Amino acid sequence: MKLGIVGLPNVGKSTLFNSLTKAGAESANYPFCTIDPNIGIVTVPDERLKLLGDMYRSKKVTPAVIEFVDIAGLVKGASKGEGLGNQFLSNIREVDAIVHVVRCFEDSNVVHVDGSVDPLRDIETINLELIFSDLEVLERRISKVAKTARMDKTAARELGLLEQIKAHLEAGKPAKTMEVSDEEDLALLHSCNLLTGKPVIYAANVAEEDLSDDGGSNSGVAEVRKFAEEEHSEVFVICAQIEQEISELDEEEKAMFLEELGLAESGLEKLVKASYHLLGLMSFLTAGEDETRAWTIRIGTKAPQAAGKIHSDFERGFIKAEVVNYRDLLEQGSLAAAREKGLVGIEGKDYVVKDGDVILFRFNV
Repeated sequence: MKLGIVGLPNVGKSTLFNSLTKAGAESANYPFCTIDPNIGIVTVPDERLKLLGDMYRSKKVTPAVIEFVDIAGLVKGASKGEGLGNQFLSNIREVDAIVHVVRCFEDSNVVHVDGSVDPLRDIETINLELIFSDLEVLERRISKVAKTARMDKTAARELGLLEQIKAHLEAGKPAKTMEVSDEEDLALLHSCNLLTGKPVIYAANVAEEDLSDDGGSNSGVAEVRKFAEEEHSEVFVICAQIEQEISELDEEEKAMFLEELGLAESGLEKLVKASYHLLGLMSFLTAGEDETRAWTIRIGTKAPQAAGKIHSDFERGFIKAEVVNYRDLLEQGSLAAAREKGLVGIEGKDYVVKDGDVILFRFNV
């Protein structure tokens, strides 16, 4: 899974990136301190892996990972060359979803590029810049397709849809709100790889005092939640500065610090939940002496395709899958004991994998 982090300068974007990835991206109180895109790989917290790894005494425990891409802060007029322009948006065209960091805290020591804190105005500024960037992409594609549209029916149909998408964007609406029912047209829309067609997770960045009630008393967070609900996006509340402090602690210290703050989970854990939910993802597990590992798949994936995540040969030569829920496996202490209790299912090609399934695939190539 790959997530792109966007936002205005000085909203806590790079601070959040630092805390999530411990990659040490520069963070300072002036606009555009991030120039080259920062990329960091983060392991997905999953207690099930540690428990299974301990049970099997696995030589290696491999969690699922998320790749984060942090680009320079955008400002109003970026598409026309203001600030650093939108030259870096191309770096997040390949992401699965966008994490939009929104400032919901007041701090006279941290300048705001527009002079005041207004979450909805800031969201609109970024969304418009994403739309302008998408329009540039569309205009290039329209220009290319128009050359053959007169002589080619397929190209003519594509041109018609591209013009519709362009009109939709020019009306200030993101691509994901465009209603397209025809499967061929939907595939074409997806092939444009538009930024405004991607799912969005809003990271409402608050002051420490607003963290304990998950931003409930913060009017800016309430506005962001309402906006996100209307466009079917996800929201999670963080204090990027606190997250950076948490990232420097070991697991025991981190648990104590979170408890002192009255928090059940870290910002990374909130973000993982939000992104998995938004993208319809889950994890199945494989476990053994050599390695215990989490594999990320889409909800609804069948056993052969899940096997293909491990290796294409597993999918091609799929015979069956031995499946046990991780809780049952831990309670019984071994796969053999779980088999004896009838807790291990022998599943075929139509089995739909469930979150937390521990699977042993049988295949023959």
